[in-house]
This record gives sequence, structure tokens and C-alpha cells, in this order.
Amino acid sequence: MIWRAEVLDQLDLYWEYHLTPRLTGPTDDEYYWEPVPDCWTIRTGADGRVTMDWQDPVPEPPPVTTIAWRLCHIAVDVIGARVSTHFGDGSLTRATATPPSTAKESVDALYEHYRRWRDGVMALDDASLQRPVGESEGTWGHRSMATLILHINREVMHHGAEIALLRDLYRARFS
Repeated sequence: MIWRAEVLDQLDLYWEYHLTPRLTGPTDDEYYWEPVPDCWTIRTGADGRVTMDWQDPVPEPPPVTTIAWRLCHIAVDVIGARVSTHFGDGSLTRATATPPSTAKESVDALYEHYRRWRDGVMALDDASLQRPVGESEGTWGHRSMATLILHINREVMHHGAEIALLRDLYRARFS
């Protein structure tokens, strides 16, 4: 069995048949729609700086989030920063990233980071999949790259399903 192919097949199936059809055509109004008060979202300050709501540790229960927050979280935190860390120069982090401020920019960023993630994973051999990911992943540092890839798959599926639900709720609320 070629594990690299198996973990990519899992993500590719979800990506192609479940997530990308649901990423077609969100408007900026939908992107920023807050279904309840005090949602976490993407904000543009008076100085023009775009930021993503975040608190560490995350409050319990965690806040409801907008489509904007979920898309940026997947694109920047879940995939983009990992691409930079494991297959790039390490310069993209939550602290250095400027979250996309429109629905189109966010979807485009997600597609770009996904393509780079997939290409990087495809280039890994069995030894690389078994190697610990290192201190850049914090408490995950001792875990294998294969474990991180499975975690990324789960995160994309989890947050992608939430985006789909938010789009359904927005459509039902405003149609």
C-alpha cells in the first residue's frame, strides 16, 4: 500500500465532490454574514489592516464563525501555514498572513494553498511520511507527517462542512 496516495485520495474525494461544488459563487454579503451576534469573522480596521478574530485559548464554548472566518482558517491556518512550514520558506504564519478580505480572494487563496499542499504531499516518500514533523507544530512535533496530513484532512472536511451549512442557512434565510 502506498500511504501517500491513500491520504491524498481521502482529501481529493472530499475536495472534488463535496467542498469545491459548495465554494462556487459566494457573495461578499454571504461571506461576512453573521448568523448570530458576536461571531468571529474577518475584520478591516480603520487603518485598512485586515485581521482574523482569534483568542488563545479558544473560549468554551467556541464562538460561532462566519464563512469568511472558516474559509480563511482553512486557507491560511490549516493549509497555507503548513505549506510554508513543510514545503516552503516558513514565512507564512497566522502573525504574518493578511486574511483575504473578499469571498473571491478567499476561495482563490484556498485553491492555491490546496494545490501547493497536495503537490508537497505528493512528493513525500515513505520515510518522510514517518518522520516527526518537528517543533514548528508545537505539541504535535513528535507526531509523524502522515499523522499531520490526516489531521489536515479532518480539518478541511470539518470546516468545509460548516461552510456548506452556513451557505445553506444563508440561502434559506435570504431566499
